[in-house]
Amino acid sequence: MKRHASTPDTEPQVTREVQDLTEQIQQRAYELYELRGRGDGHELDDWLLAESELIQTREATDSQELS
Repeated sequence: MKRHASTPDTEPQVTREVQDLTEQIQQRAYELYELRGRGDGHELDDWLLAESELIQTREATDSQELS
């Protein structure tokens, strides 16, 4: 199996962007947890909602920049 060499200039940037997004999702998921009164058992729901909100916001910002 042939392996592709990663581009040293882009890999750290992409990794940092993923880390930043993950941290933002984590923070928003915790905010949602607090808004619900800190009730346990909804961690996945909070994470998925936070992820969805942030990705939609990011996509809307990207499309506005392209206009």
